[in-house]
Amino acid sequence: MNIRYRVDLSQCERDELAALLSGGKHPARKLKRAQILLAADAGAGDAEIAARVVVGGSTVYRTKRRFVEGNLELALAEAPRAGAQRKLTGNEEALLVATACSAPPAGCARWTLELLSQALVKLTEHDSLSRETVRRRLAENSLKPWRKDMWCIPKVDAAYVAAMEDVLDLYAEVPDPRRPVVCFDESPTQLIGEVRQPIAAKPGQLERFDSEYRRNGTVNLFVFLDAHRPWRKVKVTDRRAATDFAICMRELSDNHFPMAEKIRVVIDNLSTHKPAALYSTFPAPEARRILRRLEFHYTPKHASWLNMVEIEIGVLRSQCLDRRIDNKQHLISEVDAWEQRRNKSAAHINWMFTTEQARNKMARAYPKPKTENTMTIKES
Repeated sequence: MNIRYRVDLSQCERDELAALLSGGKHPARKLKRAQILLAADAGAGDAEIAARVVVGGSTVYRTKRRFVEGNLELALAEAPRAGAQRKLTGNEEALLVATACSAPPAGCARWTLELLSQALVKLTEHDSLSRETVRRRLAENSLKPWRKDMWCIPKVDAAYVAAMEDVLDLYAEVPDPRRPVVCFDESPTQLIGEVRQPIAAKPGQLERFDSEYRRNGTVNLFVFLDAHRPWRKVKVTDRRAATDFAICMRELSDNHFPMAEKIRVVIDNLSTHKPAALYSTFPAPEARRILRRLEFHYTPKHASWLNMVEIEIGVLRSQCLDRRIDNKQHLISEVDAWEQRRNKSAAHINWMFTTEQARNKMARAYPKPKTENTMTIKES
């Protein structure tokens, strides 16, 4: 059998296709084309490829032809068949994108494919449009109007930039045991108990637990994280008042870093995270003694993501707290076990965002310095 289109992939192209198939979110048709090219490169026949990938013979033929006559990108692309006309013109696609980016109809939380197809029929001369046509045109423009993402939208001004670069410079410093950088934050946690006994997992059946639960109150987690060495400490308390913060700072100074000359503490702008909390908790000489060993560095307002301990809290929640724990003592024992295991494994946060990257990535948001007005004095 003569093969009209022969696929010979380079090693670079093989690696690219293997990476495409190994992970990530890609259209199913694109993944099938990648499988077709790899199978053809290995010497498989068209019929064998069609059966293995579960596609028609014409799909195998077209994919090989696009690769031989074009390139790898063309072979993987979602291109219309020869002779087929797009159902939407350029102006109609622009109208679809504008509609998808506008507010949804009254009584609807978001645009759906059905709503968009109905809206476009009213705005154009089309009698009907399928949901698939709308989906493909939106996909080409990387739009999914039915999805939203909660995001911190800060006000980037001079104060924001100053606080951000101050924190980033701390992270970039060479580790100094005499002047450690400790990130600190807190996180409330609910104590949740079971109302009915869960059913244990067994072959062919997942563990089952009832949707009803018992709420046994809340506790607070104070989390310390050394920015330059694999150490963290979690303290469970009943509340997160200014007094609790002050006690944590004393423990940080006297118990965790007693030999340090100065402890740089990265914290957010919560009202209790102030030096005044120590004066309201301890006598003035004691408060001053503790504060002499501490140096507070505040993250920008509405930008607590710059605090490295936020990442550690996320790890704690996914690895340890992603379940129902019904009492404080059980929570303390589980958190202590997690903390010891993570410290023993020398786990640390690999922070990669630097001041230089911030200036490049956020150049448009950086405040523009004011130019000085110079006056020329003419001699009389």
